[in-house]
Amino acid sequence: MQQPLEPMEIPPGCPAHGNVQMYGPSFGADPDSHYAQLRHFGPSAPVDIAPDVQAELVTSYDAALYVLQNPASFVRDSRRWNALGEGRVPAGSPALPMLGYRPNALFSDGAAHARLRGAVTDALATVNEHQLIRQTQQSANYLISQFSTDIRGQAELMAEYAQPLPLLVFSELFGCPPEIGDRVIAGISGIFDGTPGADEVLGGALTELIALKRHRPKDDLTTRLMEHPAQLSDEEVLHQLVTLLSGGTAPLAAAIGTSSALYLGEDWQVGLPVEDAVSQTLWNYAPIANYAAHYPTHDVELGNRVVRANDPVLISFAAANTDPKLTEHREQLSAKAHLAFGAGPHACPAKDPAFMITVTAVEALLNQLLDVEMRVPFKALTWAPSPWSRTLVTLPIRFTPKAAAQASKPAVANTGQTSQQAAVSSPAAGPSRRSTGTAQQSKGGLFSRFLAWTRGE
Repeated sequence: MQQPLEPMEIPPGCPAHGNVQMYGPSFGADPDSHYAQLRHFGPSAPVDIAPDVQAELVTSYDAALYVLQNPASFVRDSRRWNALGEGRVPAGSPALPMLGYRPNALFSDGAAHARLRGAVTDALATVNEHQLIRQTQQSANYLISQFSTDIRGQAELMAEYAQPLPLLVFSELFGCPPEIGDRVIAGISGIFDGTPGADEVLGGALTELIALKRHRPKDDLTTRLMEHPAQLSDEEVLHQLVTLLSGGTAPLAAAIGTSSALYLGEDWQVGLPVEDAVSQTLWNYAPIANYAAHYPTHDVELGNRVVRANDPVLISFAAANTDPKLTEHREQLSAKAHLAFGAGPHACPAKDPAFMITVTAVEALLNQLLDVEMRVPFKALTWAPSPWSRTLVTLPIRFTPKAAAQASKPAVANTGQTSQQAAVSSPAAGPSRRSTGTAQQSKGGLFSRFLAWTRGE
């Protein structure tokens, strides 16, 4: 995949073969030092993205743009992957679920990509901004009501808020009935947790959802995908829904958690808006840290390195955003010039809704728990040891507990309100977490309990 390195070219601490290990506790504890080490190689560097899985990782902002905006030379179809075709990728490698081919827009090129992406972008364009804010706010209200009455006045914000919130929002957007929504959430959560059989759970739930919408179409994202002029097959609809879930929920959870931590952190300047915390997260803690595998159609030069045709070239959005050559004049750039949402023909089609959901979620937390603060300093928080995402493992907070009536369901915000206005809607009566735990369990999974709560049951 790469030219051999002379010993003097290998930065201190690299393995003998020259590849930098991009996974495990050492990487998770200090990814920035790994990116600094990689920059010794030039705009790209050889890495092990998983045990015995090699790739070229682009760390330069300019080189990242070159790859992302050059679909003629860098394609996304991972069936071209040399090592995989030659049997050199270990069976069961954690890289396979992330890089293995799926028939969706993410792994397609040319006309096939245009057709699938067009259906996705057109369906997303019909999502009403005010409705999305209302759905996010309602999900936030529910989750906060579940932990805000805890007499300890403590919660773990990643597990109890940041991670489940996008799952509730997407289940609503997809038009899931309660039982199917429960299985969609269990399936996608299990995939990220490595739970055996999670793929089958998610696939089965989405297959049922698509069959349901064939018989009873409604005004939801699933129906809009199915009714698009591109005439997607049921299998194609399923894979686009999986892409939206996997590409939306985990990165959104990371963005909500990190943005909340920054805003509550010891170095945050009082008075700055939540939007600034979200922008800082996207620049400095890109939720999707290293991904977007491309396969050169011919041998290419990246700086002083040669990458062989069909060897994977990954983009380090985290390293590109913090490229020292860029930060020298970053104040002159647009606040949206970061690469957290990608660039070029495969740029995230949901970047505006994602930003809106994150801002709304953080605002809701701050407005409902007025004295909320972190229990540890920002610099003491730990990050997941994954090469793919930049996400906090835990985010411990404390606050003054609410009485059960205070923590109950707020009135549904008017769809004409801004997210800030929606966040301070007046509360109404409802159950507390401690007094109704058994009753909640009897109502099914997370989405079933959420829907029952919205109906006041």
